[in-house]
Amino acid sequence: MYNMDWSVIPQNMHLFIDGIIMTLQISALALLFSIPIGIILGLCRVSKIKILSFLATTYIEIMRGVPLLVLLLWIFFVLGKFVQLGSFWSAVVSLAAFSGAFVAEIVRAGIQSVPKGQMEAARSAGMTYVQAMRLIILPQAFRKVLPPLASQFIILIKDSSLVSVISVVDLTLVARNIVATSFRSLEVWTFVALLYFVMTFTLSQIIRLIERKFMVKE
Repeated sequence: MYNMDWSVIPQNMHLFIDGIIMTLQISALALLFSIPIGIILGLCRVSKIKILSFLATTYIEIMRGVPLLVLLLWIFFVLGKFVQLGSFWSAVVSLAAFSGAFVAEIVRAGIQSVPKGQMEAARSAGMTYVQAMRLIILPQAFRKVLPPLASQFIILIKDSSLVSVISVVDLTLVARNIVATSFRSLEVWTFVALLYFVMTFTLSQIIRLIERKFMVKE
């Protein structure tokens, strides 16, 4: 019979805190880079220039079809031979490249949800396509894509647990190391699950407040 012993948690709390910080750092940087990637790809997806649309679609479909674990290993071991990224930046680049494809689809959907008459009215008023997109379409699309972007960040935090396979000392790797030395897998993984829940739930509440702020302005 398995006897629970939760003393392993307070004894290693400093390690859990370090793991949380690393997880949030990687996730935040990956999101920071994935947003411009997603915006550029999303704009290319709706572009009337076929080559841009084709290249963006190809990138998105490849990234959405390749498992994140494979991408992490490929960037760390293959790309790492040519560019000295290290495990930390390999994780950030992998997550950003992977998440950027999903952000691109969110941006594309947000742009296409704005009535076409908005663009036509802006062009008839003398705006260029870029001006109309920047001043008319994108501000309206932003309010629509904020909730799915928040969900993508939450998914990104959970996906970051895979970076432990390339020796990034995130929350998951910390937990694995503690389990290896304490043999308290149930207690450790239960606590880690709780930590991930707290991070994602807190983020969802912050995003909800931001959503309400934009709803009031509309």
